[in-house]
Amino acid sequence: MKRSLMHLFALPLLCGAALTHAASTVELTVSGLITPMACTPVFSGGGVIDFGKISRQDLNLTNGTRLPLKYLTLTVSCNAPGRFVLLMRDNRDGTAHVDSEIYYGLGLDNGGNKLGVYSLSFDPRQTVVDDLAVVYGTESTTGGVAWRTSNSNPINIGSRSLLGFTELEGSTAGPSAIKNLTSTVTLEAVINARQNLDLSAETRLDGSATLEVVYL
Repeated sequence: MKRSLMHLFALPLLCGAALTHAASTVELTVSGLITPMACTPVFSGGGVIDFGKISRQDLNLTNGTRLPLKYLTLTVSCNAPGRFVLLMRDNRDGTAHVDSEIYYGLGLDNGGNKLGVYSLSFDPRQTVVDDLAVVYGTESTTGGVAWRTSNSNPINIGSRSLLGFTELEGSTAGPSAIKNLTSTVTLEAVINARQNLDLSAETRLDGSATLEVVYL
């Protein structure tokens, strides 16, 4: 009985194979472009921000506590003018208590609770690009397919959005070709509500992120 069933199920498969020829191979294409352009990003102070010691009693019980703003300078030096954007990757992914691509985590306390978040903001008005008199910011949330209309408003760098600069105001063409860029970056940190944290022992803020130059 089992042998008969096996033959019955096999017949349609054999008939189908005789009528159509299914492809037994598939092609893979690997492409890319190697560019002679090379850019080096550098944060002032080695990219280290230290808030020092923060008293437990200075933290809000039920709401987040904003720490004083910190500032650092980013320089991007390229061997030739070219179009590039900036992107940030959180090295403490999963520790931010606010779910947004512009917030990066400050690590966990001794009980595994999320300590807080920080963000980095770029202000075109505090950004110098080559010999341009004025610079405008733009960004893309579509991987460079479409660009936000360029303007002089500050932009928070995100982990999934491309951030660039151009000399054209009101443009949707994306970043301009740049050789040297210097920008004053504002860092804002917020500690989670005290009631959500285990602060029975000294707890170290442990934020870490990598800023990447992406060539277009």
